[in-house]
Amino acid sequence: MSDDLWLDEPGETPLTAEEKLQLRPSLSTRAQLNEVERLNLHAARLWAMRQAVLRRPDLVTDAFARELHRRMFNQIWRWAGKYRTSDRNLGWDWSRIPEGMRVLLYDARYWQEHVTYPPAEIALRLHHRMVVIHPWPNGNGRHARLLADILVAARGLPPLTWGARLDLVQPGAARAQYISALQAADRNDYTLLLAFASS
Repeated sequence: MSDDLWLDEPGETPLTAEEKLQLRPSLSTRAQLNEVERLNLHAARLWAMRQAVLRRPDLVTDAFARELHRRMFNQIWRWAGKYRTSDRNLGWDWSRIPEGMRVLLYDARYWQEHVTYPPAEIALRLHHRMVVIHPWPNGNGRHARLLADILVAARGLPPLTWGARLDLVQPGAARAQYISALQAADRNDYTLLLAFASS
């Protein structure tokens, strides 16, 4: 396997050597990895947007969050759907992830039941806090965005656009704008994230 496959782009979560060994397909370039991920993510989105899934009562639970991550990355990583077990340069201490996810998902259910915020804002607040916790070895932003999309679709609302569906994984202006919106949300200002996700 070429070392070029593992050149981390700015803003990406670096993987440990042990996590890299859990790659399922035999790949030699980052381009191949990106293509396999794109296909797996597309299949997961098709599954997630089915009416049978959108009507599930467990969309804001730990079990569903894990199932969604597993479906998004099960053709790529053996650890798909499993919380990370090592610390990163961002995110919570790995030993606190189960607690953080439990509290976050409880809060999101409370927000829904008590209409604390409008539905799209609930989805974005869940997305933001999940990115802050950073529960997975990889795919945190993509997972949190798809989960937000699911919650919005389950309410029959217009889809989130995430900056007109630009590529938020690759470095560039769209990703920089997205990261700036997340940083504003760190300060409890969701204005930029709401605008970006609806533009």
